[in-house]
Parts: sequence; C-alpha cells; structure tokens
Amino acid sequence: MNQCATMPELVCPAGSLRGLQAAVDAGATAVYLGLKDATNARNFAGLNFDDSQVREGVNYAHARGAKVLMALNTFADARDPSPWKRAADTAAAMGADALIVADTAVMAYCRDHHPALRLHLSVQASATSHAAIEFYRQRYGIKRAVLPRVLTLQQVGQVIRHTAVDIEVFGFGSLCVMVEGRCSLSSYATGQSPNNAGVCSPPSAVRWRDTPVGVEARLGGVLIDRYAADEPRGYPTLCKGRFSVEGQRDYSMEEPTSLNTLAILPDLISLGVKAIKIEGRQRSAAYVAQVTRVWRAAIDHAVASPGRYTVQPEWSAMLARHSEGQQHTLGAYNRPWR
Repeated sequence: MNQCATMPELVCPAGSLRGLQAAVDAGATAVYLGLKDATNARNFAGLNFDDSQVREGVNYAHARGAKVLMALNTFADARDPSPWKRAADTAAAMGADALIVADTAVMAYCRDHHPALRLHLSVQASATSHAAIEFYRQRYGIKRAVLPRVLTLQQVGQVIRHTAVDIEVFGFGSLCVMVEGRCSLSSYATGQSPNNAGVCSPPSAVRWRDTPVGVEARLGGVLIDRYAADEPRGYPTLCKGRFSVEGQRDYSMEEPTSLNTLAILPDLISLGVKAIKIEGRQRSAAYVAQVTRVWRAAIDHAVASPGRYTVQPEWSAMLARHSEGQQHTLGAYNRPWR
C-alpha cells in the first residue's frame, strides 16, 4: 500500500437517533439517515427520522466532527414528486452535508435549487462503469458514487482511474444477489417496486402463518420459506427464500450471508477508495456501535501500519456475530475463476 494513502471515510448507518449517536461515538466519519417516508430505501415502520430528529442528529454529529448524509435514494413518483423535493429542502435547511440520490429528476431539482448541497450517487442508480458515473457528474454535478456490490477489485480500480468522482464501496453488511436498483422480484410478487416503496418486502405483503409442518413466510401470497418451531426466522425476501427445486429444498438463489471486506481493506485503500460504507439502517444501535468500532480500528490500523496490517481475531469474531447466517464472504470482490 502507498505509504501516503488517504484515510477513507467510515460511513455508518443511522436508522434512528440512538443509532446515529452510537455510530458517531464509536468513530464514524459520517452517518447516513432517511426520513419517515418512501423517499428513502429503508422505509420500515419504527425506523428513520422526523424533522426534529434530523435537526438533533445533525447537531450531534457536527459537534463531534462527523458528517450527516441524507438518503433520498428511491425514485420519485412522477404523479407527485413533491415528497422528494420536500426531503431535499429539509436536508438543505437542516445542514445535511450531502444527499444520496438515485433519481435524475431529484438530482436536477437539487442542482437547480440547492447548488451548494453536495450530491452522492446512490447505489440504487446502478452505475457500474466510469462512463455512467461521468454522465451523472457532467449532467448533475455529483461528487461521489456508491458502487453496487457486483464489481471485482480490478473493476473498482478501473472505475477510480477514469473518473474524477470520489468512489464509495460497501465494506460490511447484507449482500444482494441483484445489481442494486435493478431488482424486479418484489415487484413481481407484490406489485410494489423497492425503488419506489423503499423496501424489498413491503410489510403489507408479508404474512406469517402457523401450519402443522412449520411456520410459513409468504410475500404477496408467494411461499418464500417454512421454518421449524425453534428455527431462527429472518425477514422474508424472495432472493433469500428456500424453494423446492428438482425435489431438493434449499436456497436456490442466494444463501443468507454478509459481505465482509476486512481482509482486502488495504487493497481498497490503495486503489483510492474514498469511503467505506457499513450497511444496516434496519439493525439495532448495538449492531451499529459494535461494527463501527471494529471498522474504525481496522481502518486506522491499515492506514497507520500498511505493511503490518492483519485482520485481528477479535474483529472477525465480532463481525461474525452480526453476519447473516453467521457467515461472511468477499462477494464479487474476489472471483477466483477470472
């Protein structure tokens, strides 16, 4: 690694004011949050911020040297884009440091009405090439792009070398078998797109039912999984369901697992990645605090002692506790068959 490597930002989730405080106290450089509506892609009941909480969260973070990024990362309803415009106005009025955006109409509104507000291209925009990212920079003035979790390290480096936009990548959290922003599974089962409704599995479409052979989980009437009485139950999504295929019942599309890039952190920093993102606004404040502490220590170690960086056992043990299915992977970053 380059001895003069730049310290990447550690961008951590804030699904609540308590989660925001936990992230900042544990060493996050920046936190990202959303409003209590469909303008953000984690539109769950009990999560997110109202206006007063945004104001309090911004004040708390700024007083401790951390930034606040507001997720405005769903696609606006063309029949009534006013909620997305109001969210942008709220972010600007309350001192957010940047907006995370996916919809070009929202970007254009921000460019024209809030030119001083920094724009980050959301992973939901599905920009996987430097040409796509440059389009958004030239048309809408984005300053950072969050890459979908489908690129190899080599491809990440290629993007960084050919764009002036800062690049942010996911470091830890849930994986998705789809390219973010392009999933049609939920739309097929429920009639509601995650790009508009803000969730992969709209709560109104989720049903749990006790049966003689176990607890059934259904989405829009589609049987996704069946659990034994004492078996842990995750939130049902189609891509991580267990289905019968040729007489065998298993995870046919994606087994629950988490992305964990601690092992390649020096490589990401050396490539010039500007920010490492932790996924999990739907997770608890305890999750946020514990995962943030691990990544704060790892980034500090990788930058201060690049030649002696090793993944500490206690880091791996802590992250394993929070991994889906109690397992983790490097995902698309490592494709040995290439």
